[in-house]
Amino acid sequence: MANIDEVKEVRLSKLEKIKAAGKNPYPSVVKKDYTLSEVKDIFDTLDDKIFSVAGRVMSLRGQGAICFVPLFDGTATFQAVFHKGEIADEDFAFFKDVVDAGDFISVTGKAFTTQKGEKSILVTSFEMASKSLLPLPEKWHGIQDDDLRYRKRYLDIATNEEVREMFIKKALFWKTIRNFLEEKGFMAVETPTLELTTGGAEAAPFATHHNDYDLPVYLRISVGELWQKRLMAAGFPKTYEIGRAYRNEGSSPNHLQEFTNVELYWSFADYTMGMDLITEMYRRIALDVFGKTEFTTRGHTFDLAAPWTKISYTEEIKRQTGVDVEVATKDEVESTLRKLSVAFDGVTKERMIDSLWKYCRKNISGPSFVVDYPDFMQPLAKRSEKNPRKVEQFQVLLGGAEIGKGYSELNDPIDQRERFEHQQELLKAGDKEAMMADWDFVEMLEHSMPPTFGFGAGERLFAFLVDKPIREVTLFPLMKPKSE
Repeated sequence: MANIDEVKEVRLSKLEKIKAAGKNPYPSVVKKDYTLSEVKDIFDTLDDKIFSVAGRVMSLRGQGAICFVPLFDGTATFQAVFHKGEIADEDFAFFKDVVDAGDFISVTGKAFTTQKGEKSILVTSFEMASKSLLPLPEKWHGIQDDDLRYRKRYLDIATNEEVREMFIKKALFWKTIRNFLEEKGFMAVETPTLELTTGGAEAAPFATHHNDYDLPVYLRISVGELWQKRLMAAGFPKTYEIGRAYRNEGSSPNHLQEFTNVELYWSFADYTMGMDLITEMYRRIALDVFGKTEFTTRGHTFDLAAPWTKISYTEEIKRQTGVDVEVATKDEVESTLRKLSVAFDGVTKERMIDSLWKYCRKNISGPSFVVDYPDFMQPLAKRSEKNPRKVEQFQVLLGGAEIGKGYSELNDPIDQRERFEHQQELLKAGDKEAMMADWDFVEMLEHSMPPTFGFGAGERLFAFLVDKPIREVTLFPLMKPKSE
């Protein structure tokens, strides 16, 4: 089998033949009357009409006086048939001499059904749209190495229908969320991605420098949480943003450093009203995008149409591990983690409790709302009126993982200042994921923000519903450069 350099040399020689024939191997435009999916839809009405289509040559089969060429244009695959006698002899010979699988071509001809009943276009002429110098992956197996698939995603998508359909479905996923929120009266907004202080989540940020202002700045770790809450104070009743967020932390099947999230804010609403909204939204996503409500993922099965249970964060940890995190000391939490052989970050009690919870949540399929979080675990949620040591927050739990978080937003400026001060103590203690203080945000609260519900979720939800690692559902995940 020829190596890649030999293949390229042969194709370069074909490129020169195209040029020598006075033809442009990379024209700006070629003949194209319909997409291939349109041809399939209107095939029976075309009769003897001459028309043109264009696409990538996926393979070449046949010999002698006939050649069958599946074309793919991103909308469908459709067969072109080159038959000596229907196309000029010199054009047929030229086609056989210069065209390879991977080339983009335009063909002109008429509707034709083969003896085997396959709807096709019988070619009368063709032109090169873009000559390929390197081959497509082998047809039947595609690219098997995941690292190579991610680096050459364009080939992965071009040759793997399952991958292509997954990304089409992901686009529908975001469209469904956008349509749902617009129907509910939420207004789309855009907030800064470069910030002086990161807020809205507990995560390590990416740091960079603003040359013009000579200032250190950070890529946002949430999709505008503190900014959208400013918009609540400004008087907008409902806002949302779908955008990128960045977290300078580890990778896993459920985590990437760059990802897309949706965050929404709803004034004069609380987290109980939010639970109803999110239940409805998730069910809409399930039906409109996947046509079902029952899913199996990560070894769990759940039905989004079933009643969603409520699980107490503190009681569930106590039930599974025996630890009451509200009164346990740091040493007690650490001892339990070691007994359970759970890897953890030992800097702060809060981070250890989070590790303990991650151990517990893996045993829960959902759909569930996790509630009753201690106030020291969430710096931006409103305290419960029934128990001030708890906050009005929920996490959506599906397949053993948290797939969305919402809460009644804290709008007490004094309480918010105290929570930020506690987060600064955690930062000083070495907790890199503790939240930076945004004192301008506190000042906004002093001007008054109405009662507000906020929620965020993202492509992790899509990854769970298709049962794929989050890197798999990312078009172009960041990859380390390959060593020479």
